[in-house]
Amino acid sequence: MNMAEPSPVSIRGSNQSGMRAHNERLVLTLLRRHGPQPKAQIARMTGLSAQTVSVIMRALEAEGFLVKGQPQRGRVGQPSVPIGLAPGGAYFFGLKVGRRSLELVLTDFLGRVVDRRQARHRYPTPDATLAFARHALAEIAAARPAVERARISGLGIAIPFQLWDWADAIGAPRSDMDAWRHRDIRAELAVGLDTPVYLQNDASAACGAELVLGTAALPPNLLHIFVGYFIGGGVVLNGSLFTGPTGNAGAIGSLPVPGPDGKSRQLIEVASLAVLERMLGARGAAADCLWNRPIDWRIDQEVLHAWLESAAGGLAHAVAATCAVIDFEAVLIDGWLPPPIRARLVERTGVALAGLNTAGLILPRIEEGTIGPDARSLGAACLALSKRFLVDQGVLTKADQI
Repeated sequence: MNMAEPSPVSIRGSNQSGMRAHNERLVLTLLRRHGPQPKAQIARMTGLSAQTVSVIMRALEAEGFLVKGQPQRGRVGQPSVPIGLAPGGAYFFGLKVGRRSLELVLTDFLGRVVDRRQARHRYPTPDATLAFARHALAEIAAARPAVERARISGLGIAIPFQLWDWADAIGAPRSDMDAWRHRDIRAELAVGLDTPVYLQNDASAACGAELVLGTAALPPNLLHIFVGYFIGGGVVLNGSLFTGPTGNAGAIGSLPVPGPDGKSRQLIEVASLAVLERMLGARGAAADCLWNRPIDWRIDQEVLHAWLESAAGGLAHAVAATCAVIDFEAVLIDGWLPPPIRARLVERTGVALAGLNTAGLILPRIEEGTIGPDARSLGAACLALSKRFLVDQGVLTKADQI
């Protein structure tokens, strides 16, 4: 499922009245990416007439989606008035279904988390997930003022696909995981809700959060990697999130890579937090801290170092393999990781990649993602935001190149 609805939109606006919905999305997307702008600048960026932009922005302001800033005085002429997104213009729920935890966030129109609920579990089941989501949705909504509740505009779900394939890996009974084969959590959650519900693979959602909310300048083609209990990826082509016909593009966790012993195994068996959990357990050390919010892990440093080296080696092979197929300009690594550990993983992956025989390849730059542990839940909320209010991010990538 793509972050934005497929549409034959151009990179420029249209002055025809029938395209108003697209033009409004285009204006909102530009303000989302570039921050508050005066109307004249929006007209230049979109190619729309000044009158068309004025009509659009007045309408969006009247509907509560935009807010005027303080006038900016220049050297000559009248002061310009920047107009930006109103934080309370719309709100979005994002549900993350993880292998060790559940989380529901409520974000405002700027993508900031205004409320959240969390629950830990040994493994996810459909019934427990639905029970948590329904209770958390009702609890958060009840805690918000009526004016905010009226502006809740969607629910996005970020969930690992084919959970039944990983029963043994997460220590769950196969019968419990098989229940996911026959359940449509999106449809079941939509019952009784008066807001649209969307669903996406959790790693693709994390990538979507980087596209919508990230602070780094991104190239048009990149691979986004999220390290969680398992590891997954998101693919960006020509500035747009590419999920493929089944929504499972970027499933790099299944890539075969050499393990520490040289034998081939899947990347999830080398570079996931499940591996770190097992390594700590083998030392008799508690691993519960891994599943609390990853601000600071007080764990055995020798084990952490060994995991980082093994994970970086596996990631380097995965990066080389993917870049042999798609000419990625950058690889972003993010995850359920404290920032210093993420930085070390990125650094060690770069070193490991430099040590491989990559003749014939143009290697991408290896960088840190900018969202962090909340990428999957924020990505879920961004899925609803994008579906309702934004144009495909690739449109802006092309526009920025003009």
